[in-house]
Amino acid sequence: MAEMIINETAIQPGENILIRLAISRLPSGTEIDIPVHVFRAQEPGPVLLLMAGMHGDEVNGIEIIRRMIRRNMLQPERGTIIAVPVLNIYGFLNFSREVPDGKDVNRSFPGNANGSLASRVAARFTKEILPLVDYGIDFHTGGASRSNFPQLRCVLEEETNAQLAHAFGAPFILNSNLRLGSLRKEASQMGKPIIVYETGESLRFDEHGINVAIEGTHRVMHHLGIISSSTPLSQPSIICEKDTWVRAPKAGLFRSFVKNGQIINRGQQIGTSADPYGFDSYPIISPVSGYVIGLNHMPVVNQGDAILHIGY
Repeated sequence: MAEMIINETAIQPGENILIRLAISRLPSGTEIDIPVHVFRAQEPGPVLLLMAGMHGDEVNGIEIIRRMIRRNMLQPERGTIIAVPVLNIYGFLNFSREVPDGKDVNRSFPGNANGSLASRVAARFTKEILPLVDYGIDFHTGGASRSNFPQLRCVLEEETNAQLAHAFGAPFILNSNLRLGSLRKEASQMGKPIIVYETGESLRFDEHGINVAIEGTHRVMHHLGIISSSTPLSQPSIICEKDTWVRAPKAGLFRSFVKNGQIINRGQQIGTSADPYGFDSYPIISPVSGYVIGLNHMPVVNQGDAILHIGY
């Protein structure tokens, strides 16, 4: 098994190394870098990327990788684990989804070393990390007061994606097309399948979703032959070939009558949108039968706000 080089640092088989990718400096002069953990086994095998913090306020993914590192759960028996707990250091420091220029790193791939800040972060990652990776799991969290029930997103028509998703075993698997500028699309073009895990809402820990992800990640590691055992899957995932968002028909105060993960029927009242003065209340009806895979917890909504995500 050949040596691996990241940021001009060679990592030999059997070594565990922390590498820091320098990105830029704050206006104060403080250097910003991205910590990258590399765990290599003596025996050859696949390279699995575990990454989080693409959006700085999505703390569940960060905590998933942190716990696995802390519990010594990422030591491979074969192959290599590359773990990046926080990609968007700027957003993490500012409790924000974006970098300071307002752009989304996950719409900036493959990036440009001379472009915007988001583009520079993407470019450094694309140059230093992606070429080394065989497979990946990208951990995310719901944003804007919307909570995601634990779910995996991938292109199910691609066999390797489907195999990784079923091995992970999240409660729901959502068939999700590739988005322009995303890490998943860039990796796919390089022949490197990456699945996306979503759970909880921004700036809040979701213990259930974190535990699901830790067990699921170990199952993927076992599936790839990186480790020899993992926790068996208790029940198969529910496949959602399609999904739709229910949006607020009127501005006002939103009350939900359903819970995340719940099955609902077409025509079922799933909540109300009421004016704050006690004059009117409007029922919100589900347009399809399916499962609640995302729920808005913000009680004050504007007309057209996404309030409920249904997979079916």
